[in-house]
Amino acid sequence: MKRIDIALYFALLSGALLALPSACGQPAQQRPQTAPASTENAAPPPRNPDLVKFDLDFPGGTPKQLVEAIEKSSGQPLNAVIPDPYADLKLPPLKMNRVNVAGLFEALQLASAEHMQYISGRSPGGGPQYSVFNGSSGFKTQGTPKPDSVWYFFNDRMKLPEQPKVCRFYQLSPYLETYKVEDVTTAIQTGWKMLGETNPPTINFHKDTKLLIAVGEEAKLQLIDSVLSQLSMGKPAAQRESTAAKGTTSKQ
Repeated sequence: MKRIDIALYFALLSGALLALPSACGQPAQQRPQTAPASTENAAPPPRNPDLVKFDLDFPGGTPKQLVEAIEKSSGQPLNAVIPDPYADLKLPPLKMNRVNVAGLFEALQLASAEHMQYISGRSPGGGPQYSVFNGSSGFKTQGTPKPDSVWYFFNDRMKLPEQPKVCRFYQLSPYLETYKVEDVTTAIQTGWKMLGETNPPTINFHKDTKLLIAVGEEAKLQLIDSVLSQLSMGKPAAQRESTAAKGTTSKQ
């Protein structure tokens, strides 16, 4: 049994040695490789093209005039939508070097930002409660700015809540013992003028009752209280107390 196994072993070994030169003499078979695709006509990867840069010297004007100035300076059309209510809004002068529309409109929006304080309610004690309104104006677009983006003009500054007007009455007879009506009203109006109020309250003196009638925003009417308080300070203590009692204001 062993002889048969040994003979078989040598037979197999001899066959393997005879086949070895043939296998070693031929090059190893390689898998075919696909030739790389030509990139000569291949489309570039999608990306947002760079916005053109330009110089701008805008003397100021309407949003439409700004768009026309940008188109002239950049040499390219600009897609812009300007709602009718904002067509005549005046924009400040702009002088820019090597800027694109995205940077220009961003700077315009930041430059127009405003923060205004207004009365939004009444506190439990009756005093005014204040809130801060933030607004700006300029051009915006959706998504990443591109040469064919559509820009639209907005103006949040017009959304400032309108303040309600109130009517208040001030008894001036205690003050008329020392001052004339014109002295009191001139002091009040001078205060509003120095504050830069473009729409001050309306005041009117009723001779028969010696009442000063004022109509306007409540925050602006507080200046009248301040003026009358300071006028009473020039009197002796007894008269100041009497004036304070008589000069109580009422609301309508």
